[in-house]
Amino acid sequence: MKISTKGRYGLTIMIDLAKSYDAKKPISLKSIATDHNLSEHYLEQLIAPLRNNSLVKSVRGAHGGYLLTKDPTNITAGDVIRVLEGPITPVEGIEDEEEPAKRDLWLRIRDAVKDVLDTTTLEDLANYKDDEDRLEGYMFYI
Repeated sequence: MKISTKGRYGLTIMIDLAKSYDAKKPISLKSIATDHNLSEHYLEQLIAPLRNNSLVKSVRGAHGGYLLTKDPTNITAGDVIRVLEGPITPVEGIEDEEEPAKRDLWLRIRDAVKDVLDTTTLEDLANYKDDEDRLEGYMFYI
């Protein structure tokens, strides 16, 4: 399973909105795009499904923008990824896999990814502090 820029940038939007949640101040997509060097036009395409799924709401006016519809502790990374990427699955047709060992492997991978996404809240991501010890041993691919 590969998370596309839709999921990655969607999480960027949502984390920024989570950081401003307590202030109840709408954040514009233009400011998010500028802060993260992203295309405002692309972020506009991503915000629509997030709004349609009641994760964000828009505020009109000169100081308008977007707000989360609920507390960041009640929105998970999984909620955002499912809206923007669809179902979480490492391979298509897991149910149709004929070899039980492979089917079990795909299901365990799917469940592990779902567990991480569904137990990580926007508040967790907004308050994340880089921990060098925790990152030691991980390989990052670019």
